[in-house]
Amino acid sequence: MSKVNNFPGLRRFTPIPLKLRRPVPSDIEIAQEADLKPITKVAEEVGLLPEELELHGNYKAKVRLEVLERLRDVPDGKYIDVTAITPTPLGEGKSTTMVGLSQALGAHLGKRVFTCIRQPSQGPTFGIKGGAAGGGYSQVVPMEDFNLHLTGDIHAITAANNLLAAAIDARIFHESKQPDDEKLFNPLCPADKQGNRRFSPSMLRRLKKLGIDKTDPNELTLEEKKRFARLDIDPNTLTWRRVVDTNDRFLREIEIGLGPEEQMPRHTGFDITVASEIMAVLALTSDLADMRDRMGRIVIGTSKAGEAVTAEDLGVAGAMTVLMKDAILPNLMQTLEGTPVFVHAGPFANIAHGNSSIIADKIALKLADYVVTESGFGADIGMEKFFDIKCRYSGLIPQVVVMVATVRALKMHGGGPKVVAGRPLNVAYTEENLDLLRAGLGNLQHHIRNAKRFGINVVVAVNSFATDTPAEVELVRQAALDAGAEDAIVCTHWMDGGKGAVALAEAVVKAAEKPTNFHFLYDLNLSIKEKIEIICTQIYGADGVDYLPEAEEKIELYTRLGFDKLPLNMAKTHLSLSHEVEWKGVPKGYRIPIRDIRASVGAGFLYPLLGTMRTMPGLPTRPVFYDVDLDLETGRVVGLF
Repeated sequence: MSKVNNFPGLRRFTPIPLKLRRPVPSDIEIAQEADLKPITKVAEEVGLLPEELELHGNYKAKVRLEVLERLRDVPDGKYIDVTAITPTPLGEGKSTTMVGLSQALGAHLGKRVFTCIRQPSQGPTFGIKGGAAGGGYSQVVPMEDFNLHLTGDIHAITAANNLLAAAIDARIFHESKQPDDEKLFNPLCPADKQGNRRFSPSMLRRLKKLGIDKTDPNELTLEEKKRFARLDIDPNTLTWRRVVDTNDRFLREIEIGLGPEEQMPRHTGFDITVASEIMAVLALTSDLADMRDRMGRIVIGTSKAGEAVTAEDLGVAGAMTVLMKDAILPNLMQTLEGTPVFVHAGPFANIAHGNSSIIADKIALKLADYVVTESGFGADIGMEKFFDIKCRYSGLIPQVVVMVATVRALKMHGGGPKVVAGRPLNVAYTEENLDLLRAGLGNLQHHIRNAKRFGINVVVAVNSFATDTPAEVELVRQAALDAGAEDAIVCTHWMDGGKGAVALAEAVVKAAEKPTNFHFLYDLNLSIKEKIEIICTQIYGADGVDYLPEAEEKIELYTRLGFDKLPLNMAKTHLSLSHEVEWKGVPKGYRIPIRDIRASVGAGFLYPLLGTMRTMPGLPTRPVFYDVDLDLETGRVVGLF
């Protein structure tokens, strides 16, 4: 039985013809000229039922998780991850390639396809990078909604994160002001009008953790009341920071607790919202119950006795889950050619795992024959985390990796002049230079071999620019085949939409039918150091690893607390295979210093810090928000890329 027959009332997919123009207009002009299907039609075409939708206007909707139960017996489609070589600061068109590939599969080859993509942060959107909806004639639309607010998921993460931050400081404050354990306990379990006292559901979870088998607050001994009520948080161990979804460099380090009532100064700071552990929780959770458990497991620091303190201990995990109950539902949108898209979660790829949500992928795999998703930045970061973290938690097995490469980036890796966002490209990148290109091909080949290390078939997509010459793209194609790629295809999807990626789509379909031997890079039962060293030597190509004293202390602490069996989320620069931004190509003869290690226990990983990582970007001298405005006559957004 074909998959289509599993969806009663399913309508035939109708592609939307593109209105191609030359020269190619701006992204927002293309998006605003597009004909869009009502989102109800998109849903009907993919087999979603009306009662499984929560509409947010005409062109976007949330999809309820009950669909997974209805489709539980439907076989999964093919699972494709789009990744890239080590990029320039300009990016290499990975999102655009993912959308172009999806449009080619669905609108030109007639395949049932779904795209799963991350939601962009407003920080880069208004900073220097711009949006993340793809580009040219390969975009997710409406692109204004995609890049700005969407359905409020990032705002929900901000609220949940900062509620926990407030709970931490409030608890430290109240414990410091009340030395009497009985008097500290009593306000936590106040009597109602009938004189009865009770524990909240979160309190019962904490009691269970403490091994106290009592449900009546009046039955606790004084010692048990002390153990329950006094967390005794060590402020020096706190790792939880506040967040805001704006590039605001002046919030990187702040001092709090300076009010006249508090007088408890403490240094802390803000991260950008997409760097919050709650974003990673959203991306890695499997359902509402799992998200509730993960919220409770979030570790914010330790007690003065050295024990982990969690959001559950603070009694706030349930309320955080309530704030996230709508955000857990993936957002349904469409491409310019009318193929369906899930937009869900948006963790950064250098400091978090950089992949869209497991939930969106699971639903999409039941609704389509091909699901195309994207992992952030280069393959050494996003792809490795896709395999070793996301696939480990989801149980989903990918069939194909699409490796995006550009002549421009490979010339940079061959020793070309520095590429700086916002500045014109050096002539080395706009004129044929086979020697420079040849010198940089090792970066592409290294990434191909890394993907094959996981047992996955690789297809290379050469994202073509107008200045690329036939000799240059042929040199890239041959290098990819020499490294073991199944095929290497030159694509023009930015200017031609799905038509410009048909050959790529055909190669992906062919590769998806070939056998794979997927396996993880490391066993979770290995020690923290063993896992770090496998990633650093095998994926990055380092000779070895050195641990700074703070990292050694964290390894000892996390091993003692039982966190050592978690997978690793390596936090490093995306601009080099190594930990040093300026080292291009395939660096050799170096060792990687591990500066520190932090725990995202709720999300389910440890993250070693390689070098200095910024969790709050800053705005440039000339941010792109200068161009963003409203046309007051039409109400349309203008200047958005």
